[in-house]
Amino acid sequence: MGKLTATKVRALKEPGRYSDGDGLFLELNGKDSGRWLLRVQSGGRRRDIGLGSLKAVSLAGAREAALLIRKKIAQGIDPVAERKQERQVIPMFRKAAEMVHEEQQQAWKNDKHQDQWIATLKTYAFPKMGDRLVSEIEGPLIRDVLAPIWLTKPETARRVRQRIGTVLDWSYARGFRATEAPMRSLSKGLHRQFKKESHFAALPYASVPKFLEKLGERSRLAASRWKRSS
Repeated sequence: MGKLTATKVRALKEPGRYSDGDGLFLELNGKDSGRWLLRVQSGGRRRDIGLGSLKAVSLAGAREAALLIRKKIAQGIDPVAERKQERQVIPMFRKAAEMVHEEQQQAWKNDKHQDQWIATLKTYAFPKMGDRLVSEIEGPLIRDVLAPIWLTKPETARRVRQRIGTVLDWSYARGFRATEAPMRSLSKGLHRQFKKESHFAALPYASVPKFLEKLGERSRLAASRWKRSS
């Protein structure tokens, strides 16, 4: 049973701290002016956690909020860190990509690469996911972005996939997502890309005379064999 009552709280006038017990107290600044605080031990430190103003939160509301916080601490949850995460504004993918581009520009020496990096996302990713929260983007949406160009523009598609992954991994590191980019599952949702046929490596210019000489020897040998057989 708490030490305070709703009647006592309304009657308080003298500034000071008034305990309700078990770490909950009212910090009064004056008549009907103050705030509720809960003193707890969390993460090896003593902390005072605000529960709201006296005008906005009743004694019963403060007790209920205090009980919830105590339960979270008992479960190993840091209520202060949890509040910070809740207050953090999660950006849309478009904004997150622009932030990543801004941060990485200092490490890029090639201006053309800088422009291409954000340009590919603007062209292929933003139309479908630009206005989606980074915390909501999962494999199926990424697959829908890549599918139209996966076979027709394979190299571009791979670059878009890599850049989407960079943005989502950055968002995870910043606390905007609960997981890293879900890129591994994409291979099961997309067709296998065809391997591009490659040409033989070019012969060094200095080796051309020797190559022609050997080619001539083989031609003469083949001709002599043909004559003997005929």
